[in-house]
This record gives sequence, structure tokens and C-alpha cells, in this order.
Amino acid sequence: MMKMASNKQISYVFVPGKNWKLSLAEVAAFLETRKCQFKIADLPKSFFTLTVEEALEPSLIGDLGGIIKIGWVMSRLSSETVMNAFLYAKKQAQEEIEEELSADYVADEAFKASSEKCVFGVSLYFEGRQFLRHAKEMQRFMGNYFKGELASRGVKARFMGFPRNRKLPQLTHVEVLKTGLIEKSAEILFCVGREQTYVAKTIAVHNPFEFQKRDVERPVQRKIFSIPPRLAKIMANLSSCAPGKVLLDPFCGVGTILQEAMLTKAQVIGIDINPWCVEASYTNLAWLKDEYKIEDGRYTVLLGDSRRLTDKVDVDSVDCIATEPDLGPALRHLPTESYARGIAGKLKPLYGSFLEGAYRVLKGGGKLVITSPYIRTRSGTFVTLSIEEEAERIGFSSSCPIERRFFVNETSLTEDLANMSSFVDIEERHKIGREIHVLQK
Repeated sequence: MMKMASNKQISYVFVPGKNWKLSLAEVAAFLETRKCQFKIADLPKSFFTLTVEEALEPSLIGDLGGIIKIGWVMSRLSSETVMNAFLYAKKQAQEEIEEELSADYVADEAFKASSEKCVFGVSLYFEGRQFLRHAKEMQRFMGNYFKGELASRGVKARFMGFPRNRKLPQLTHVEVLKTGLIEKSAEILFCVGREQTYVAKTIAVHNPFEFQKRDVERPVQRKIFSIPPRLAKIMANLSSCAPGKVLLDPFCGVGTILQEAMLTKAQVIGIDINPWCVEASYTNLAWLKDEYKIEDGRYTVLLGDSRRLTDKVDVDSVDCIATEPDLGPALRHLPTESYARGIAGKLKPLYGSFLEGAYRVLKGGGKLVITSPYIRTRSGTFVTLSIEEEAERIGFSSSCPIERRFFVNETSLTEDLANMSSFVDIEERHKIGREIHVLQK
């Protein structure tokens, strides 16, 4: 994941998926597990910046489920200057931006691999809605600046446009992948933070086709009740799964979480009460090991009841647990609040019995990442299982992946994030979403 030590700190822009808090938690847990020293320097919701002491490999993005793009920061600008340049159309501020970019040799850094002709992209990320009216103007400004710089070097260039109905001038990760911008030219990220604006070069983008492959091309699928591979990856990372560790999924289904953990070179153990699921997991894990050439991939799948874990797993033998128990029935319509509470009430004994066994099989300090139902009701309220109280009674403590010490500066937002041990994952179309809890023994 990392290479070449450096005395100078290096900064990166991370563009998260839709659930930015969950994405940030995953990155923090992943880097902390691997002893990578980092600081969160800026935190708009559309991106966040990290400073590290060792350069990150672009392949890092394949180890993450919640990050869309990673960019290496080439230059920083004052966001006040950016506001003056575009919100107030001050020519002097625009000239200052061009001078700063030239002083940092941004064009040379961004287009090292360019030939006599190239196509490049410019994508904007910002939090304040005041920039929305000026976004396309800002994108054109940056595009024209780099076109001019390249022309002075004898390179004929153009920058990619966007469909007229696109709200923000941002290339999607799929567009960057399909046009080969990273390999052939560059995508410039112009990211406006509260105090600083970051000009970065994209070094990696999320590849949805790999996750799709592990979902629909594996031998056995179960569409209705299967967790998405992207979320399975996030949960494995939140559990501090890493090479050589033992990860357990006691409700393994067709093995989605086991697959993502096995790709980290962890030893995985699955348990399911359904014999069909046990066979399906075996088949999928064997396929994964062969397809991804995981020479030392070790996996075991057992038929058993997750409410009696110690019948199958030794006490204090597991490093981490990531799992999704029953979230309730598939709902065609939004339920009433009383019906939703009935669903939660029926599931509570299952969760309680499981938590008892999970505590016993986990090693001291081991983490449990578990989902519980987050049910949308007709009245617009949400019904949850609220498992923290039961977990604490058993001996678990809540674990907050985004620790206060990770931040360069503390704000009310960072204070809230540092106290988060559960994350909601639900879209507008979902009737039942997930609440993802991070617990520690």
C-alpha cells in the first residue's frame, strides 16, 4: 500500500461515495490497522484530505469499498482567493491563481506522461452552494489554463466536456476508467475547502466492474438477501481485518463478506444454519481463490447456529467479526410504526443470543461489525433495533473509527464524528436500510 519514505508530508484528496461518513470511517480504520500515520486536514462532505508521511500506492483504492477517487495534491490555493476570482469575478484573483499554479509547476507534474496530443479532464468538488452557479465557469478557467500551459510545451490538448444536464462539472469514475485518463493523460481535481483549495491529480478511481464481477460472475448468487460487495468490503475494513488475521462471519449466506476479507489475505471462517448457503459459500470462495490467484487463501465454512457459536468456534480464537444477520422480511410497502416495531421485536432475541457468543469467541481487543435493520415507516420515522445497550451489558464497548486524534483541527463536526460508533446506510428508495455498528471486546 505504501512506498518510499519521505521527510515531507504528502497530501491526498479522497472523493467518497454517497455515504461520506461511512467512507471516512472505512479509510481511517484501514490506515490505522496498517499503522499508517495520517491526519485529516480538511473535511467538506464532497471530499476530504489526508496528509501522510509515506506515499500511498494507487492500488489502495482496490482495498476500499467507499472511495470513488484518490488524488495527489499538487498545489494549494487560498479559498478566499478562489471566491474572489469566481464569485466576484476579480481579475487580479484569477491572475493570482494562475501565478500560484505556475510557481508550483502543476502542469509539469500533472502531464508528465502526455505526448504531442492529449485529452484531459477537470472535475470540481466543493461544499458551499454559492459555487454552484459558477461551477462551469470555474471548470472552463482551469481547462483553459492547462490548455495554455500544454500549448507552450508544444502539446495540443483539449479537456473533456460534460452533458448539459449534468449538475456539477465532474467526471464519473467510469468515465475516467473508460477514457484511460490516468494512464494516458490526467484528470485535474479542483477541490474547494473552507480555507484551502486543493489542486490534485487523480491517481486512482474506483473500479465498479471488479465489484460487479465478484457479485454477478461468481458461481452462486442470492439477489434478495445478499449484501453488496462494496458494503462487505467496508465492513471488513471497519473490523480491522488485515493479512494474517482470522475473520468470522456467522451469518455468511453466499460468502460475500468472506470473499472481501479473503482478498485482504485474511483467514476466513463462515457459519450458516442453511446447508445450501454453506455449499454456496464454499463454491464462491473456491472460485475467488482461483480467479484472483490467492495462493495462500484459507477458508472454512461450517453448518451451524450463530446463536451457539462456541459449538463451532473456540473461545478467544477470532480476531474480528463482520456479519449481517436477518434484517427482517422484504417489504412491498412502507410499514406502520407499530408493524416495524413488531419486526424489531421478533429479531431482538436472535441478536441478543448472537452477541453473547460473539463476545466469547473474539480475542481481547477484537472488533465486531454488525448490521441491524433501520426501518422507514409511513409516518417518516425510523425504527431501529438499538443493540448497543445489550452489547454493553455483555461486555462490548462502542468503537469509534474516526478518532479525535486523527484531525488537524477540531470543530463541532469533528467532535460529532469522533463520537460515532454506528453508521446508517439507507437510500431514498429503501424501506429497510442498515445501521452498521462497530463494537470492541
